[in-house]
Amino acid sequence: MDLIQSLILGFIQGVTEFFPISSTAHLFLLPWILSWHDPGLPFNVALHIGTLFALIYYFWNEWKKIVKEFIQGIFRGGFGDFPNGRIGFFIIIATIPGGIIGILFEKEASGILRNPLAIACSLFFFGLVLYFSDRYSSKEKGISNMSIWDSLAIGIFQAIAIFPGVSRSGIAITGGLLRSFNRVDAAKFSFLIAAPIIAGAAIFESRHLDREIIISLSFLAGILSSAFFGFLAIKYLLKYVQRGSYTIFVIYRIVLAIFIVFLYLRQ
Repeated sequence: MDLIQSLILGFIQGVTEFFPISSTAHLFLLPWILSWHDPGLPFNVALHIGTLFALIYYFWNEWKKIVKEFIQGIFRGGFGDFPNGRIGFFIIIATIPGGIIGILFEKEASGILRNPLAIACSLFFFGLVLYFSDRYSSKEKGISNMSIWDSLAIGIFQAIAIFPGVSRSGIAITGGLLRSFNRVDAAKFSFLIAAPIIAGAAIFESRHLDREIIISLSFLAGILSSAFFGFLAIKYLLKYVQRGSYTIFVIYRIVLAIFIVFLYLRQ
């Protein structure tokens, strides 16, 4: 893979991982539309590492508080006096369903469900689910009001994102909205619970890497590009949803789904 393709795919991963429009769909569809060669597993690892760096860097101060208070809460036998530790506990709870579903349905998600029509259906259907959850949610809760059942429900929603076209951030945001969280905190919690999922995927896939791949220019370019644009995506999405709705992303998903079907039928 040449440098330009690496930078473009890094940009796609960084933006679409955090915007509710499905990174997996875009990383599958762009090479399909442009007739690029499959970048392969090593480059997929690079892109995941980049978005993980974006998550760690953007929320660095919060991660420090979460880890510190989580450890304190463990030793004190409860998180009543440690609200950030409580968030850490909820992140762990929300991660469990995704891990289980990932193990059970890995073959299906990487096989038949990567068909362009299946991706188009996921983009369309779950876009509508996001729209209605955003429109009719009471949006009265914040992360500080979260319960264990909220975190588990959002985690179950996130687990559905193993199927291409769903969007991990989009379905987690949808789960948050359906649990009556406001737009900003629904997005923020979706980003926080992405870290262990992305880290787990990167670690699992990195066993196939060797030193020559890791030091290659395309691998490093993919990491830097996805990290940079991932950071910007987090920053500006959180700013945007302070006042705007998720409707613009729903429209994009529907238009993209129609475009994919059009291209598929023309083949």
